[in-house]
Amino acid sequence: MPIVVRIDVELAKRKMSVNEFAERVGLTPANVAVLKNGRAKAVRFSTLEAMCRVLDCQPGDLLEWVEG
Repeated sequence: MPIVVRIDVELAKRKMSVNEFAERVGLTPANVAVLKNGRAKAVRFSTLEAMCRVLDCQPGDLLEWVEG
């Protein structure tokens, strides 16, 4: 998959657990795992906005395109 999700990197920088992140964003920990593992087929802009708000980052900090 050419889009790599970097949520784990941002969580580690902030020493934030998946459970805390999931609760603050409004997702289940299972859905965060789907995102982190690159198994998600889509991300709503409202979810991306919430993730960026919670992590105080830009979308490009969470998503990276790599040539496959």
